[in-house]
Amino acid sequence: MIQTKTFAEIATLRERNTLALKEAKDKGLRVVGTYCIYSPAELVLAAGALPVSLCGTSQTPIPAAEKILPRSLCPLIKSSYGFAVSDTCPYFYFADLILAETTCDGKKKMYELLAELKPLHVMQLPQTQDETALKYWCEEMLRLKARLEEAFAVEISDEKLHDAIRLMNDERRSLRDLQDVCRHVPSPISGLDMLTVLHNRGFSCDKQAVIELVDRLTAELRTLAEQGLSPYSAATPRILLSGVPIGIGSDKVVQIIESCGANVVCFESCTAYKKVDPVSQGGDPIAALAERYLRVPCSCMTPNQGRLDLVEQLVQDFQVDGVIDLTWQSCHTYNIESINLKKHVRDSLGVPFLQIETDYSPSDTEQLKVRIEAFIEIIGRKKIAG
Repeated sequence: MIQTKTFAEIATLRERNTLALKEAKDKGLRVVGTYCIYSPAELVLAAGALPVSLCGTSQTPIPAAEKILPRSLCPLIKSSYGFAVSDTCPYFYFADLILAETTCDGKKKMYELLAELKPLHVMQLPQTQDETALKYWCEEMLRLKARLEEAFAVEISDEKLHDAIRLMNDERRSLRDLQDVCRHVPSPISGLDMLTVLHNRGFSCDKQAVIELVDRLTAELRTLAEQGLSPYSAATPRILLSGVPIGIGSDKVVQIIESCGANVVCFESCTAYKKVDPVSQGGDPIAALAERYLRVPCSCMTPNQGRLDLVEQLVQDFQVDGVIDLTWQSCHTYNIESINLKKHVRDSLGVPFLQIETDYSPSDTEQLKVRIEAFIEIIGRKKIAG
């Protein structure tokens, strides 16, 4: 773990902001809980409300969810519902509205149950990325705008939207800058520490403050890299972890990879590098938001050439030695898409590839460790031969 004051601040951000969120609520602030990268934070901010990430990366509440949901369901869905139904996520508790989206069948049916607990707005996400889908997604943006205006008795003007776009673009810029420090060989930060930052910053009640905090950490990491200080050597295998969203609590694969002697230098997922593309500024803000959010290369999109292009770019930019593609149990879109990703990474890029399907529980840890150790050995032999 890196030893900086800024990292320590971010590592405790989630716990500290629970109290800050309560104080903000007591002063009349409206809160909108979100689960997914397709939820447009700009519209929430323009409504004078606070968008906050909701809990869904822990094994702990899954037994509560399995009293109602099928055990064979994706662990992210079960964890999200378990936190809500057991009332153990403070961010869900303080939320005035839950913003949901139809990325997969499991989530959209779970949202029907979630609507019994909180006011909920579901955005009907098109699952292609053509002009027809974009027009439809613009209408969904307008429908959300109307719901927020009615729920919070506000008017969302273009000026407020442009201000929110500028703020969120600055957040995206800060996240890109942070992750890009791992392009340095060796990286000045472990993958687990990077994941800690990416996870905890989403629970901040003050976006400008957390942007400044992340920028400060980025500057510290750049200094460490310039001084040649790193927990790794230049020979350490560099891993790109692609696939499903992960966070603290669902990080066992990251822990195993790094305990086996490699370094996760990049996360392709929607909790990481898929977040960094900016929204176009100027012109119609609703159209710009629709274009940006529909462009996200999630596996729910078909076809999804954008994900192959993104992985290829990240492999090059981060000088990756191997790609590990993570799929949660019963996540059919990511599981099937891994076939094409494997072909692209192995055949077109010539990079070793490993797919892992698992859940949040530790039951398969030893089995995964054997597979990952063997994969890292393959990378080591390839580096020596190359």
